[in-house]
Amino acid sequence: MTNKPDPHQDKILILDFGAQYTQLIGRTVRELGVYCEIVPWDIDEAVITAFAPKGVILSGGPASTYESDTPSAPEMLFTSGLPILGICYGMQTMVAQLGGKVENAEHREYGHAKIEVTESNNLLGARDESHDVWMSHGDKVTALPEGFTTIATSANSPFAAVADADRRYYGVQFHPEVTHTVQGKTFLSQFVHQISGCRSDWVSANIIESLTAEMQAKVGRDEVILGLSGGVDSSVVAALLHNAIGDQLTCIFVDTGLLRLDEGDQVMQTFAEHLGVKVIRINAEDEFLERLKGIDEPEAKRKVIGNLFVEIFERESAKIENAKWLAQGTIYPDVIESAGNKHGKAKVIKSHHNVGGLPENMQLKLLEPLRELFKDEVRRIGLELGLPPRMIQRHPFPGPGLGVRILGEVKKEFADLLRRADAIFLEELYNNDLYDKTSQAFAVFLPIKSVGVVGDNRAYEYVIALRAVETIDFMTATWAHLPYDVLGTISSRIINEVRGISRVTYDISGKPPATIEWE
Repeated sequence: MTNKPDPHQDKILILDFGAQYTQLIGRTVRELGVYCEIVPWDIDEAVITAFAPKGVILSGGPASTYESDTPSAPEMLFTSGLPILGICYGMQTMVAQLGGKVENAEHREYGHAKIEVTESNNLLGARDESHDVWMSHGDKVTALPEGFTTIATSANSPFAAVADADRRYYGVQFHPEVTHTVQGKTFLSQFVHQISGCRSDWVSANIIESLTAEMQAKVGRDEVILGLSGGVDSSVVAALLHNAIGDQLTCIFVDTGLLRLDEGDQVMQTFAEHLGVKVIRINAEDEFLERLKGIDEPEAKRKVIGNLFVEIFERESAKIENAKWLAQGTIYPDVIESAGNKHGKAKVIKSHHNVGGLPENMQLKLLEPLRELFKDEVRRIGLELGLPPRMIQRHPFPGPGLGVRILGEVKKEFADLLRRADAIFLEELYNNDLYDKTSQAFAVFLPIKSVGVVGDNRAYEYVIALRAVETIDFMTATWAHLPYDVLGTISSRIINEVRGISRVTYDISGKPPATIEWE
């Protein structure tokens, strides 16, 4: 990886066996002030040794230990003297590899459960305490390896948690990383702090200081270009680099005409006026609308928008003669999902192109200061760097912008109507203290007309759909149960204030089966 933590910093290594919750483990450990990295389960042993963790966490996963070619932890872990915490499948493979037994369970356990601590221990606390946890498993431990004891049971799991305290090996059948396990963060804290002995020195101020020094050393006196979108990641990169290298940074802000209401002016005000960042604004609305004429298929629209963005970015960046570096807002989940880390063994889930997929022939070296950080860490350092809270806490916004929130062909008329409706929706969420209680909220323009009555006149105008969801990881989501009176106010305001809209609907689809965005 590009950005290395302090070699004297205490670290936890997480071996990923394919669980959907693995990133939550990493985020929680980081929240506890301890640096960690996530690597595939079949990582080279030399990498583990070089990383020098103070403890190792084995994640859950979909496999069964008794199948052929099943994933397993590196054998060297069990001779390393390192503390180990196995979670769900991680516990099962540890038990199986050390001589215990795992079998298919007659009754799959999924959802809420209550565990009873049967033996006082450093992970779960005192004997006879009970805890609400989240289970998700179809296999069960049926015999323990030598040296292990049961430290907690549940109604369906006689080995809900196990330990070999002398070797500092712990296994839990439940998932401490999810919010449904009420004391889960405390359990993880016990492992990383008490059992592994890690200090809490991974904090915003230290991260900024470390990244600033690293960027200064790497860049020297070179010029750096950044594609500034106004989103959280690129905004934090801009603030961080400006803090580190000042006028050596030039931001190129391509205003596609597909941004939210007044967003272009807000970006310029925040960065150019308040922070003194050097920003070149390219007003490219006409170019984008011209290219999008007659195109109504979602993926085709995305490609047109992405390709044109690259063209414009290349055209403008070529004017900066001394530039040697291209900065991007790549963050740690992008690296994990793209299997783009140095270990190269994880399966590629999707590729991320943070500036539209820039070609290699630009001959610029890549600078990714946020590459080691989760989104919540990025937000925290953004606030520490003085960026406005509303900018830092804003919901995700798609790269193609309103281009994929206008169903069908993109037209200026549609974009202008959607911008105003979306602004009213978000304003009312802020006014009613609901914005931060939803994970993502936005309006969608439907290119169909509906009969309505505006004043005393019959109207035949367009439809706006509102979408608000709650989610932890964006892989699944539930629709937000917004109060009816707030929805009523939003609908009334949009219809009364946005001429051309006669009907407002609310999307109550979950993910799955629906996606969060409509296109």
